[in-house]
Amino acid sequence: MIRKVDDSISVAPQISVDDVAAIKAAGFTAIVNNRPDDEEAGQIPGDAIRAAAEAAGLSYTAIPITHAGFSYPQIAAMAEVLGAADGPVLAFCRSGTRSCNLWALAQAKNGADADALIAKGAGAGYNLDGLRPLLDQLKAQA
Repeated sequence: MIRKVDDSISVAPQISVDDVAAIKAAGFTAIVNNRPDDEEAGQIPGDAIRAAAEAAGLSYTAIPITHAGFSYPQIAAMAEVLGAADGPVLAFCRSGTRSCNLWALAQAKNGADADALIAKGAGAGYNLDGLRPLLDQLKAQA
């Protein structure tokens, strides 16, 4: 189930190769995979989704987020993908939560307001309140 955060990004739980055509038809121009391979048995490998995305003319970027949390290079990579995208981006992980969190952190790195980010996350069904200290810190460094 794709959840729209704003006009530039939507997030989703794990997608399949068969979902890529519908993602393209929905107007997305880029896919970001925030899920590490082999996180659970039977998970679709990122390379299979990459191949389907590229065959459909979509850009694909893997920025895996493990249970260790978020790092500055991952936040910077997401900010770069969002800045370079020529249309809406779909980011996915197991549930969509890590993707939404990484989007918010990347936006804060670029100076976005924590209240606005938290409100957009809530509108998509994600509680970003726990990220507020980091969102504020990243915004202060922008």
